[in-house]
Amino acid sequence: MYKIAKENLPALFRKISETMGLYLPISSAGQTNFGAWTEDSDVDITTLKTVKSAKDTFFPQSENLYTCTTEDKKITVTPEKLQEEDFVVFGMKGCDVQGIEVLDRVFLSEPVDSFYAARRNHGTIVALACNEPENSCFCKVFGIDCADPKGIADVAAWDMGDFLYWKPITEKGEKLTAYLSDLFEDADDTAVDELKNSIHNIVEQLPYSDLSLEGWGGDALDEKFNSPIWEELYKPCLACGTCTFVCPTCQCYDIKDYNTGKGVQRYRCWDSCMYSDFTMMAHGNNRTSQMQRYRQRFMHKLVYYPANNDGVFSCVGCGRCVDKCPSSLNIVKVIKAFSKEAK
Repeated sequence: MYKIAKENLPALFRKISETMGLYLPISSAGQTNFGAWTEDSDVDITTLKTVKSAKDTFFPQSENLYTCTTEDKKITVTPEKLQEEDFVVFGMKGCDVQGIEVLDRVFLSEPVDSFYAARRNHGTIVALACNEPENSCFCKVFGIDCADPKGIADVAAWDMGDFLYWKPITEKGEKLTAYLSDLFEDADDTAVDELKNSIHNIVEQLPYSDLSLEGWGGDALDEKFNSPIWEELYKPCLACGTCTFVCPTCQCYDIKDYNTGKGVQRYRCWDSCMYSDFTMMAHGNNRTSQMQRYRQRFMHKLVYYPANNDGVFSCVGCGRCVDKCPSSLNIVKVIKAFSKEAK
């Protein structure tokens, strides 16, 4: 265990950025989101949840895949370069770390997504414990310990007032710690253990901490899919897609072509299963109502994904959909509605 005075964090960020990229929570225009660090960045590691998760750093909202150019009758296809620079994502919370693990099971399975894999290979995750979880948080329901963020994180860190405590977990974490060693001093973990206990006490008092997932999972397909509850639940849905864009685990994307005037640039961008044209194909659309689209989103989180991933759910309890949905049609409401039916 190590520690660094928080007044020395700018020096730590500066040293990281000398040899690699650095992404961390940055406040801008009244919002905090992960962004690339610069000397004049307004770093904000005290905000509990960024508006969007750190998913962008490994799965960008928009990215070019390749460019086609034409000259006379010759067509040249130039693939985009894969990630080559090492980078650090600093300040990810336990729920967002688990979100990356959910994405790993999708993009690193055969056929491997080379763009995503390159970023994962070059990225180092520094996870930060949540000192004061909010009422909308329910990561505990999915087995995540926000007081001790590990999972696939390379380093775990704790904000202890004047100091940031730092514990390398993986080989990547050890390598980063060794590189920054002149900025650290040794520390025992007594204070960290006390903080963990304090956080656990807060978590136990949160309104959704006892939310039950009983009846959900890969074996619940027919029962849940055919339930009449969906017909009532979906009605206030605006199909705005906000829930999918703030979610750490949503992985749907579209691939589009852009006419550059000298050829075509192919890129992919996030998409949403809540949009009416998401499943539009040449033969038509296999989801013709908003109820079907609403059902799809939550069936994927709670049934389809665990059915194909050893029981792991595609929700991490971050509470962003609870905070951001303008109609309050979040995953907690879905789980509770089916729990009432079971009784």
